[in-house]
Amino acid sequence: MEAERLVALGRHALAESGSAQDIVAEAWQAQALAQAIGNHLALCGPQELRGEARGLGEIGEYPAWGAGGPRAARLSEVADPRGALTALGELLGEVGIALVGVACATDEEGLYWQCIEAIDAADESSDRVRGMLRRLAVRDGERARPPDAARGRAGPGRGRW
Repeated sequence: MEAERLVALGRHALAESGSAQDIVAEAWQAQALAQAIGNHLALCGPQELRGEARGLGEIGEYPAWGAGGPRAARLSEVADPRGALTALGELLGEVGIALVGVACATDEEGLYWQCIEAIDAADESSDRVRGMLRRLAVRDGERARPPDAARGRAGPGRGRW
């Protein structure tokens, strides 16, 4: 399944989460998706993203999955790296906000620390995603620049005598 579609499924599942445990579970689903996208881009993505993508693929140690496993296991392609990373960044931001809400509302110490761990992972993943988006912007900005006058053609006083 394409990355942006999986991100959309994750956003929908997070929005539909009915309990604190559901929110934490969706946070780890989002983290697993971030890792899968990172791993995919490290292997098949643009060259300038590969190092940062490898780092994204290594963030977070999520709890053992139940019988269903992570949705991220269905990732088959990242057709548009910029679109997928932008959508993933939005999902990670929403996850962070939801986790803060759970952490602030709970009196259960174990749940609180689960939230803190998941917040840290989402924050680190968000940093990596923003870094990759910056790299793409630099790459695309370099392609969009007009040719350098000093290299592309002779100016006044050069090569005309």
